[in-house]
Amino acid sequence: MSVPKTKSIDIANDQLSRVEAVVAESRQWMLDQQQDDGHWAFELEADATIPAEYIMLNHYLGEPNDEIEQKLAIYLRRIQEDKHGGWPLYHDGDFNISASVKAYYALKMTGDDPDAPHMRQAREAILAHGGAAKANVFTRIALALFGQVPWRGVPVMRPEALLMPKWAPFHIDKVSYWSRTVMVPLLILAVLKPKAKNPRNINIDELFLKPANDEHGYMVNPTGHWMGSLFLGIDRLTRIFEPLFPSGIEKKAIKRALDFIGPRLNGEDGLGAIFPAMANTVMAFDALGYERDHPDYVIARDSIDKLLIFQGDEAYCQPCLSPVWDTALGGHAMMEAGVDMAERAFVAATDWLANEQILDVEGDWIVKRPGLRPGGWAFQYKNDYYPDVDDTAAVGALLHRADPERYKESISRAEEWIIGMQSDNGGWGAFDIDNEHFVLQHIPFADHGALLDPPTSDVSARCLSFLAQIGHKKDNSIIALGIEYLKNEQEQDGSWFGRWGNNYVYGTWSVLCALNAVGEDMSADYVQRAVEWIKGKQQADGGWGEDCASYWQHRRDEVKVSTPSQTSWAVLALMAAGETDCESVQEGINFLTEAPRDGGDWHEEYFNAVGFPRVFYLRYHGYSAYFPLWTLARYVNLSRSNERSPKFGM
Repeated sequence: MSVPKTKSIDIANDQLSRVEAVVAESRQWMLDQQQDDGHWAFELEADATIPAEYIMLNHYLGEPNDEIEQKLAIYLRRIQEDKHGGWPLYHDGDFNISASVKAYYALKMTGDDPDAPHMRQAREAILAHGGAAKANVFTRIALALFGQVPWRGVPVMRPEALLMPKWAPFHIDKVSYWSRTVMVPLLILAVLKPKAKNPRNINIDELFLKPANDEHGYMVNPTGHWMGSLFLGIDRLTRIFEPLFPSGIEKKAIKRALDFIGPRLNGEDGLGAIFPAMANTVMAFDALGYERDHPDYVIARDSIDKLLIFQGDEAYCQPCLSPVWDTALGGHAMMEAGVDMAERAFVAATDWLANEQILDVEGDWIVKRPGLRPGGWAFQYKNDYYPDVDDTAAVGALLHRADPERYKESISRAEEWIIGMQSDNGGWGAFDIDNEHFVLQHIPFADHGALLDPPTSDVSARCLSFLAQIGHKKDNSIIALGIEYLKNEQEQDGSWFGRWGNNYVYGTWSVLCALNAVGEDMSADYVQRAVEWIKGKQQADGGWGEDCASYWQHRRDEVKVSTPSQTSWAVLALMAAGETDCESVQEGINFLTEAPRDGGDWHEEYFNAVGFPRVFYLRYHGYSAYFPLWTLARYVNLSRSNERSPKFGM
């Protein structure tokens, strides 16, 4: 017996009503989280490394802060994984030796007894994985500063590299923004080789299988390629001749480093507005003998404390802040949920973004594009030398959707800058242009594999989405080249790699939105392969949940649990492909509607983004709020209309 049509309509309307109720509650929750000046800023959490490094920085400077450090210690103990005894790179992840060594050392600095059960468990895990000598380069540098490993255990790093001509195999302009800002103060530390104050004389001898000074296996080929072996040979040769380097050139190089740092100190937001660069800067200033009241030292030190998050009896340190990104994406979600320029709170958000646009600072990108006018947005509150292409596209699209006349000049400048930042292959990197000097991935320092900022599918897709939304057509050479780039980047299974979010679900969502925005035929074979891939990754509970381990090729299909943010991306992707009425979307909407939440904050412990694949992961606390809101609201809007795919870029 068939169900009467009116009954089906009633069921559909009941479902939409439930979804609308969730949207209304979530929208109000978002409004409640808004800052007084209109922007949103959610927490940005990383692994144990950053809070551990905060403690180590204090002890390097000889300035322990027991009140803060005890709260950080509670956090570090809480995120230790029972299943392996150490610390992972992300929630419920595998043991990571570098994070574990730093966390153990930091806890010991705060007074934890090495024979306490959690410390014994961590120590046994570290030793079982080869001991602290097997930690990565960044960790070994930190240990060298504390005298825990000899300086021969880290690559030779000389500030004279800053004096090299631009045609040289290595030049600071050839690496990514984050590498640049981290490395420059690090070069000062590496040549001066200062010794941490370490006021409590804490050592970690017990984390080595044999005495650290007897270890000769520190330096390894980071890629296994013959070029890695060549660079190791160059490193050994340089180490022999290092004592003969002229002191005058060394001083000139250190001055060059300070000349780089000075204009980029970035006020209380710090060098590069990222913790590692900020911490290295403070230590470099200390090594150079800066007094504690020196203005540069004060501002550099204060910038780090802004990253602390306190929650009850515990605390952690964020790797950076994400207000522009949160406000842009939160703004898109709110507009989808029916908030518009008639609401004062929303005007405050878009005006705040417009005022944050960087219009008068030529950042490091100017090296590749002389004459290009600034017009981007940073990721953080302030980072004028390093605007973010991804953020700029997202903000530009939001301002255009909100009020194209009110923000006409902002949109135009963003358009000009985004076009100017396109790489020769048609794609866009996050901060740099044509940053594809892959030979540098073989140097000993690059064992983290994230020295460069080449174009990626997710960033490129966001740029195409923005440009298409403001009127650029498929036959425009910029758009055509970008589409061709995305086609070339598609994986064999139909998905796209996600550089800045987990992972193929994120990348595929980004690209399908772009293809819809530019007017690509969404029934094309290559598009449908992506659609089928997404549908095939749906879990039995109706959600999607791609694990952080998917960044290792042999683990790319791993799933632990479905998450609200990844489910949102998948459903948004399907709706962009015109699949609003399909069963997968219905089940995804049901998952989001029924998933546990507090108001507009869906429960999500799992990390949802990446800083450096396989090395550094992130949990955007805002993703589990504004992405589900965005998704549910879009579903309602499409279902209540005759449209089956969105008309906006994102």
